[in-house]
Amino acid sequence: MQSETIQVTFEDGNRQTFPRGISVGEALRSWGKGMNGTVAAYLNGHLVDLSRTLEQDSEVRPVNTSSPEGLDILRHSASHIMAQAVKSLFPEAKVAIGPAIETGFYYDFEVERPFTQEDLEKIEAKMAQIIAEKLPFHRKVLSREEAVRFFDASGEKYKIELIESFEDPTVSIYEQGGFVDLCRGPHIPDTGCLKAYRLTSVAGAYWRGDERNAMLQRIYGTAFPDKDALKKYLKLLEEAQRRDHRRLARELDLFSFSDEVGAGMVIYHPKGALIRHILEVFEKKEHLRRGYHLVQGPTLLKTELWKRSGHFDHYRENMYFTEIDEQSYGIKPMNCLSHMLIYKSRVRSYRDLPLRYFELGTVHRHEKSGVLHGLLRVRQFTQDDAHILCTPDQLHGEIQSIIDFVIDVMGIFGFSYDMEISTRPEKAIGTDADWERATSALVSALQAKEIPFSICEGEGAFYGPKIDVKLRDALDRRWQCATIQCDFTLPDRFDLTYVGDDGNRHRPVMVHRVILGAIERFMGVLIEHYAGAFPTWLAPVQAILVTVTDAQHEFARGVFDRLRNAGLRVELDDRNEKLGYKIREAQTQKIPYMLVIGDREVQAGGISPRRRDGSQLELMSPESFVAMVERECLDASKGRVGLGIA
Repeated sequence: MQSETIQVTFEDGNRQTFPRGISVGEALRSWGKGMNGTVAAYLNGHLVDLSRTLEQDSEVRPVNTSSPEGLDILRHSASHIMAQAVKSLFPEAKVAIGPAIETGFYYDFEVERPFTQEDLEKIEAKMAQIIAEKLPFHRKVLSREEAVRFFDASGEKYKIELIESFEDPTVSIYEQGGFVDLCRGPHIPDTGCLKAYRLTSVAGAYWRGDERNAMLQRIYGTAFPDKDALKKYLKLLEEAQRRDHRRLARELDLFSFSDEVGAGMVIYHPKGALIRHILEVFEKKEHLRRGYHLVQGPTLLKTELWKRSGHFDHYRENMYFTEIDEQSYGIKPMNCLSHMLIYKSRVRSYRDLPLRYFELGTVHRHEKSGVLHGLLRVRQFTQDDAHILCTPDQLHGEIQSIIDFVIDVMGIFGFSYDMEISTRPEKAIGTDADWERATSALVSALQAKEIPFSICEGEGAFYGPKIDVKLRDALDRRWQCATIQCDFTLPDRFDLTYVGDDGNRHRPVMVHRVILGAIERFMGVLIEHYAGAFPTWLAPVQAILVTVTDAQHEFARGVFDRLRNAGLRVELDDRNEKLGYKIREAQTQKIPYMLVIGDREVQAGGISPRRRDGSQLELMSPESFVAMVERECLDASKGRVGLGIA
């Protein structure tokens, strides 16, 4: 006979007896700890609602909104509340998906017209009413057939499409105040638990990110446990908007996009192209001094090669193909194939290894139009791509050297970082043993350097696991740039070998890696990190000469020539405009130094530099100014970049 009581063990080891059927929330309240801010719980290791009943002996741990899991649950619940508000105000709207994301949440809707800012204000007001009613979230489990019939009756076609893609025989739905949504859960106990939220923006988004599907309206929002945290985030959001690289690109005249050219294709203007050039020269010098060989492969490679590598089967949807003389070619999305062919062009000895091939390789990837975003997500970009072929014994040291390379370079740009290891995805090539060897190599390299890391299950490349370096910018936002991938599989597919000290053929290991990543993406991150005010060594214009009147033109032109000939990136503004206007314009361009030339400077034969922050320097000769700027550049770049790099 089944007992009418159960034993519940809490995270502090305390064990209590309860009647069978008690809810998780009631058990936690009886325990008397951790209920402040608790929105869900771990029941025997699985996230559940606080309303879930306990039918057997269990382990229960509260989930608070101060934890990442709790914050996700709060935000996911906020998306449901927002969807309820939208359906109340716009009954004809069809609901799609509404997940929590890193900075908040969103929900996609099919509506007759795009949402406006006025609509967002109405939706927020309606959300406030729903929250005030403290409507409980109720979970119910249905068979797939029952769920399809339910959502078909309400005309929710997107929910039906989702259900039909599921393999489980049952699905769960959640209801609050008459609004029903397909959802795995869990959720906050009731709508009143949402204390601080804000709808932030609206954008178009294709259903399932595919431009062949319907264009939906995506409302973004955010939610926090309290109003102080929300206020802090909104200030951060305001600053992020001020730093938006697309807005700054227009103000600083760096780059543009054109519908006539096509989505995701960058057009570099002179100043943007100069920044890119500086980065590329810097990269080449850094790689050469670390023993890399510069190489370059073609943009088009025969499709048969992409089939041999596995890209055709596992990456084809992201590639472009064309046909020449009845021969199919793939436009390269990666540079590794050419590098392997260079390696294979002659017999290699263990004495030749490691071989480090570096290419600033331009690649093309078919990114869906819904995810394109300025420089941060484009279809044509250049990677600082390298492939290292080494013996298994050399692998550990090579990975450590790359880590040192990343840390060194990120320090120059002022980035902190986090490290993650991404493991085997569902679709992958290679044996379990090779994946285990590759993953262990990455883990041991980080452990040896005592660098903390997290694990991202299933996020590796299809040919190998990787270390992802997430940069933290001036606003503490994380950006994926550098990556280190360990690959035992492609060398086998391309039959790469070396002659060992035993005279036999052996298989090398290949390491794929980037330091900055995509130059385009890194530039976008840099623009926002520096808010457009680049350090002097990287600034496209390092100084600008500004004349007070026409009387200084001849002297100013002479100084301009001396500075430019010395390698300084300098401009001359001798327009017949008011001095205040010219100064404000130079400040808007965020130029590191402004050199105002008046009668005093002409008489003294010198210049009076004014820094971007407004501090004024003493009058000095042009040559002294050049020497000062060069020292500043060398100090900021750890001795790597002075003048003349451009």
